[in-house]
Amino acid sequence: MRQKKDDDDDDEAVHLRREIGLVPAASLIVGTVVGSGIFIAPKGVLMNSGSVGLSLLVWTLCGVLSLFGALCYAELGTTFTKSGGHYTYLRETLGPLPAFLRLWAEFLFIRPAVASYVSLAFGRYVVEPFFAPCEAPAALIRLVSLLGVTFVVAVNCWSVTVASRTQVTLTFVKTFALVLIIVPGVMALAKGKTENFRKGFELEALTLDRLPLAFYNGLYAYGGWFYLNMVTEEIINPNRTIPLAILGSMLTVTVLYVLVNVSYYTVMTPGELLASEAVAVTFANRALQGVSAIIPLLVALSCLGALNGGFFSSPRMLFAGAREGHWPRIFSMIHIRRHTPLPAVLLLYPLVALMLITEEIQHLISLASFARWFFIALATLGMLVHRSRFPRLPRPFKVPLVMAVTFTAVCFFIVGLSLYSDPWNTGRSCALTLTGVPVYYAAVHRSRLPPRWRRLLDYCSKQLQILLEVAQQEVKTY
Repeated sequence: MRQKKDDDDDDEAVHLRREIGLVPAASLIVGTVVGSGIFIAPKGVLMNSGSVGLSLLVWTLCGVLSLFGALCYAELGTTFTKSGGHYTYLRETLGPLPAFLRLWAEFLFIRPAVASYVSLAFGRYVVEPFFAPCEAPAALIRLVSLLGVTFVVAVNCWSVTVASRTQVTLTFVKTFALVLIIVPGVMALAKGKTENFRKGFELEALTLDRLPLAFYNGLYAYGGWFYLNMVTEEIINPNRTIPLAILGSMLTVTVLYVLVNVSYYTVMTPGELLASEAVAVTFANRALQGVSAIIPLLVALSCLGALNGGFFSSPRMLFAGAREGHWPRIFSMIHIRRHTPLPAVLLLYPLVALMLITEEIQHLISLASFARWFFIALATLGMLVHRSRFPRLPRPFKVPLVMAVTFTAVCFFIVGLSLYSDPWNTGRSCALTLTGVPVYYAAVHRSRLPPRWRRLLDYCSKQLQILLEVAQQEVKTY
């Protein structure tokens, strides 16, 4: 009877519930990985690899490298059972300053840049079919993009269950979109349409300085495999669910991506693919004439799924940081009825909207990439350091050493490449990240804020708590 009463008290208490099973977990990974990348990156991979065969090899190797990274995060997620992903792992392995800088960069520009990029792709695919063959108004694209962001924020404020079910639904939609591209291409290949593959490994156009850029484009399309680790405390049986979801989803995505590119090359010549501004739409006009009109809609929904996955996961990093004292306390609070991290979700919205209105789309991904890959490399390096320092610590899942070392080295190589290939946006990214150092020492490490400022912040926090109807967790979930 006492046990039953304790369970009832836990159900009524304010805390994040373990509601994410294996299917929603896999859907979160697939749904965030398969966004706009597979419909944009093929052009960049082919352009920098120089041949059809080598581009397919790049897509395969990018999938393998992403799987290595995802398995590293599976070890981290089962070793450290707190939510927060990158932030938590950096704090546990390398210390509080790198963890705070990751948190600072996520809030200041990584999440706003990535969300703006994906939402602009969503807006473009929704609006442009209505204006073809004319150019769609840029203001209307940005307005529709803002509506997409607003919808996703509202869903994630409303309910964890609704957000999770939305993610599962959109994941099935985007998987259907990829299958719709794969089937006609494979059928044409089976009928003998292989002319684009006969000289697949011509290396005349290959230059070694451009090949890394092909991998850069491919790895961008596979990005998002780390989002599941940000919601560890909401996963049912994480020691089993995290490795299974990561392994199954990344193998599925790799197979789908390679087959999609095979389908592209079966129907289009390399020159036609390079000339296309929207590869999936050009493919549909060639191979899916009867249903080509729905391809832009499916791509838009794919972008919406990636956007939802990002807003479902990233606020948990801010939530975890606030709980550890690295972020204002209000952002570690949960809505008393809906049990969502409402303040953390809402915090990201204004900056995303601002960047959506002011930034150009081609600069957004470059702005975020340097910091994102640098901190991923630090997290996996921290995992290796933690292994050597605490070799007997129980690890429910352990990635082979060669995979961890290979992935870490590739990540640092990508960071170095971005310094060379795009010094302006990389420099901005680095500078914005380093602005967190004085903030950390002034407000976090040893708070030097004047007493009057502290009283003002406490007052604002209390008023926001009342307005948003939020409270601290009442049940420890890790």
